[in-house]
Amino acid sequence: MNGLKDYVWAEGLSCAVTVCDLDANILYQNAKARKTFSSYGDLTGKNLRDCHTQRSWEIITGMIRNGTSNSYTIEKKGVKKLIHQTPWYSGGKIAGLVELSIELPSELPHYVRG
Repeated sequence: MNGLKDYVWAEGLSCAVTVCDLDANILYQNAKARKTFSSYGDLTGKNLRDCHTQRSWEIITGMIRNGTSNSYTIEKKGVKKLIHQTPWYSGGKIAGLVELSIELPSELPHYVRG
């Protein structure tokens, strides 16, 4: 990665994007993520272990080790969100994780396609 220019695509997204490396150090947060976590200050360079429970940390390290993804929903202050965490790759090898936090409407259509 060559710095912020590598993430220009994410800066204006309406969802929060956080990227970490193999050691779970935060490399980047887009504007939405920075706003969401602004009460914690600049998290760039901070480790995810410092702000997660032991259970969450085990999930994070398992995703990095095994190349798996994790998705769940949360609700905070009346706002529902889909959280999707997935590995990103460089040179065909896992390089870290990306977390997308997407605000969901209160009524979300569901379609079954066949």
